[in-house]
Amino acid sequence: MRKNFGVKTWAYPMPVFIVAAYGKDGIPCCMNAAWAGTYDTNQIMVCLADDHKTTKNILESKAFTISIADAKHIVEADYVGIVSGNSEPNKMEKAGLTVTKSEFVNAPIINEFPMTIECELLKFNEDGICIGQIINISADESVLGEDGLIDPSKLNAITYDPVHHGYIQLGDRVGNAFSDGKKLK
Repeated sequence: MRKNFGVKTWAYPMPVFIVAAYGKDGIPCCMNAAWAGTYDTNQIMVCLADDHKTTKNILESKAFTISIADAKHIVEADYVGIVSGNSEPNKMEKAGLTVTKSEFVNAPIINEFPMTIECELLKFNEDGICIGQIINISADESVLGEDGLIDPSKLNAITYDPVHHGYIQLGDRVGNAFSDGKKLK
């Protein structure tokens, strides 16, 4: 038996992306955005309201980064999602977040988050869909596995639970993509 809940914005998993961009003044701002994902090959999208300081920065600079929030920095990730850069211009500093300028795009890499997607702005639709061309992905060596690639068990990425308004650490590998389904052929 199934229970009906009606119309809800519930999807699993919802990423916890920390979107960052520089303002005209060179000061970085960031925000927590969970309504996001892959748009097309080598492209990523995030749904942003146009009144966010970070949105204004992206439109001005034509570049942004998306950091993958991790379990170690839940407080910081949540803080930049509940405090507006329009009312608190030093919110990144208050969150204890530091940045390094990307080598590839005019946008900040947040040092505390171990994985970052570096993007050039492709377009910003009238309905708030910000689409970026992925120019580079960088990761701290602390989250790399023996194969030199990002190890999810070391990244400790979190996902947003829209039903209970919580954060969940991604867990164990349970299968092999593009392989396990072959058992049914």
